[in-house]
Amino acid sequence: MFNFRRLFLSLVFVFAVKFSFSQTIVLSRSTDLKLAARQYKLMDQSLAPDQFPRSLDTSGNLVTNTRGWWTSGFFPGSLWYLYEFTKHTAVKNAAIRRTKAVEKESLNTGDHDIGFKIWCSVGNQLRITKDTAATLPIIIDAAKSLSKRFNPTVGLIRSWGKLDDTKEFLVIIDNMMNLELLFETTKLTGDSSFYKIAISHADKTLANHYRPDGSSYHVVNYDSKTGNVIGKRTAQGFADSSAWARGQAWGLYGYTMCYRETKEKRYLDQANKIAGFLLKHPNLPADKIPYWDFNAPNIPDALRDASASAIMSSALLELSQYVELKESAFYQNNAMQIIRNLSVAPYRTELNESRNFLLKHSVGHLPAKSEVDVPLSYADYYYLEALMRMK
Repeated sequence: MFNFRRLFLSLVFVFAVKFSFSQTIVLSRSTDLKLAARQYKLMDQSLAPDQFPRSLDTSGNLVTNTRGWWTSGFFPGSLWYLYEFTKHTAVKNAAIRRTKAVEKESLNTGDHDIGFKIWCSVGNQLRITKDTAATLPIIIDAAKSLSKRFNPTVGLIRSWGKLDDTKEFLVIIDNMMNLELLFETTKLTGDSSFYKIAISHADKTLANHYRPDGSSYHVVNYDSKTGNVIGKRTAQGFADSSAWARGQAWGLYGYTMCYRETKEKRYLDQANKIAGFLLKHPNLPADKIPYWDFNAPNIPDALRDASASAIMSSALLELSQYVELKESAFYQNNAMQIIRNLSVAPYRTELNESRNFLLKHSVGHLPAKSEVDVPLSYADYYYLEALMRMK
């Protein structure tokens, strides 16, 4: 005879365990964000008005940059996330000051990173404050500036190089991240030209950057006059044919975002394919913090890249909203494992450690021996974004 009482008690026990686990995650997330707010208040106080934190040098000294460097939007963007969590006026004021310091980049047509600079800072300001008067003109200028780097013949936004360069038309997988600025500007203005550019770039990248296994080349070079592919290579990865970890994470995030903005199934399919490549790769460590390149020659002694894992975790949390229940649980569980591991030693810092960056052990550009095994501002940004998305 079926024992309903036993079933009831079993269900109560399962619910209690899940509720307890959920509460533990909520408390941990709150603790992590409170500590981050304290650290970033101190970091803000240590910086000149026109400086942004970038990394640490080999002696542990703070490395900063002005607004022109591609990472300048991440510090103000991180402050906006921390204000969203804390609701502290002092954090909001710091976010406003640091965002104002990067706003002039909206007129920069010299590189493709204007999306990182403006959408991560001014875009978050708009999302959180709803202050269109302070933000919308800046966002529109930025979208126009980015659009000037679009070549209709190639169908892509030029990543590196001058607008009039006829020898090379270089496109890096990172550029997928700047499309959000264009999608959002169409929604804000009704001007579909930005949307069409973003779609063209996403489709051409999908066609030419990706391999059958779901991994991506870092750089594709095009003939600007014909649109034909000239070559495929790496700049920051181990080899032309390898899978540079952060590049794979950029692609995962980019195509997840493209699906959110368009609901085009091809983008969801691609995001799922990239996620499968990453999460089921035999070289992914047990803690899910990837080596700097999935084909690094000295695995398992290769350096890890916390920045790649932070981007992955944020993207997986969003992707989990768009898929069936089984896949959703798989993505969420992996994202939560990454976040939990980033939130403790050896990756998470303590107050006044590492000049108050949040995460250690990221790799910027190992082949150039630049920013190797150090904190990076964008690792912090996507870690905070993932913590905020956990709710």
